[in-house]
Order: sequence, then structure tokens, then C-alpha cells
Amino acid sequence: MLSENLKAIRKSKGLSQQELAVKLNVVRQTVSKWEQGLSVPDSDMLISISEAFETPVSALLGEIVIETEVDSLKAISEKLEVINLQLAQRKTTRRKMIQWSLISLCAVIVILFAILLALESPYLGWDYGDPETAVLGVAFHSLEWLFVRVAPVILIGAVIGICVTQKKE
Repeated sequence: MLSENLKAIRKSKGLSQQELAVKLNVVRQTVSKWEQGLSVPDSDMLISISEAFETPVSALLGEIVIETEVDSLKAISEKLEVINLQLAQRKTTRRKMIQWSLISLCAVIVILFAILLALESPYLGWDYGDPETAVLGVAFHSLEWLFVRVAPVILIGAVIGICVTQKKE
């Protein structure tokens, strides 16, 4: 039982007999004899083995240990493939979100331009003798002036952004 458990746990931890021997400060042949059942480690050595394996001594002595495979190259490559697919999907989703945000920005700018064109700056006909009306008229004029100068630059940038985020197939 001990010999089988030693071998199973060692393999599940991905250790060779030599590596385990180095950890325990014994020669490889000693580990081999333990695993073949030709000799038995003393109590102090059992504690050292359990610490090296990070398992309880009871697992070494009596509990049946099922040998687990160390991640093979195939298993690792399958996990990496899944991660790569997830990253690609996240990148595609992010790209689509950015693209639709830029399209929405373009639509808002065009709609605001249409509204400003349709209104034909009504504040220009207001009576600026009243201070409150004058302040409100200047504020509207300033916003319109700023929008007319900044919006085309933003619109061009958004169109370029849409072209850049377009998926190339």
C-alpha cells in the first residue's frame, strides 16, 4: 500500500525519483526501493515525504490514492485554444461596440446639424435690450459657433475610426 501510494503521489506531483530523492536528501535507489516495496522509510522520513508531497501521512500509509495525470501537452494546448478563442471573441465584441459608438456619434452630429439648419439661429432676431435675453442669446450663439467648428473635426475622426475598426476579411 505504502509503495503504491508513494509512486502514485510522486507521479501526480510530476516528480521523478531523482527529484524526490534530492528533496529528501537520499539517493534515488532508496526511493526506488520504497516504491518497489523492498524497504520502508522510518517515521521521520515518512513525515519528510508527506511534507514534500504536501499530503497527510495517512494518505501515504493507508488511503488509496488514485494516480492523476500531470497536464499533458495536449491538455495544455486545448486549454490555451479555449483561452485564445475567448480573447478573440472579447476583442471582436469590443471592436463592434467601438464601431457602433462611433456610428451613433456620427448620427447625433448629423441630426444636430440638421436641427441647427432648420432653426436658422432664431436667437439672432431676439431683442438684446433685455439683459437676460442678451445673455441667453450670447450663450446660444457661442454654443452654435463652437459646435459648427468642432463637430466637423469630430465627425471626420469618427468616420476614420469606423473605417479603422471595420473587420478585414
